[in-house]
Amino acid sequence: MDRSLNNIITARPLKEQTVIDACSQDMNQTVEGLRELRQIAGKAQAEIASALNIKQPSVSQLEQQTDMYLSTLRRYVEAVGGELQLTVKLPQRAALRIHQLGDASFSPQAAAQSRHMHAQIGGRRGR
Repeated sequence: MDRSLNNIITARPLKEQTVIDACSQDMNQTVEGLRELRQIAGKAQAEIASALNIKQPSVSQLEQQTDMYLSTLRRYVEAVGGELQLTVKLPQRAALRIHQLGDASFSPQAAAQSRHMHAQIGGRRGR
């Protein structure tokens, strides 16, 4: 009796197969850590070290850290050839992407002024 995973999945109803496939794709897009990300990109620690202008042992330390600055993570991701995207998921809302953190040119007053201007423009459209 052949009990391979594919045979077990194909024996399930089509709806369940669809759910299994979606979960499998989601899992395949999950990376356990920076080391795995580097390996997927086909890069050696020495290459990352060179791109970051640090020594190879420092790359090893980075890959083992459990906490780091976003700027450090961004530089590492760019060194492996990727782009870091920060996404926030709130309950009952679509995912929100943060493009910049701590923009020095951004001020709460400018944001309030921008919202006020948009409200005025939006209010005038209906007239």
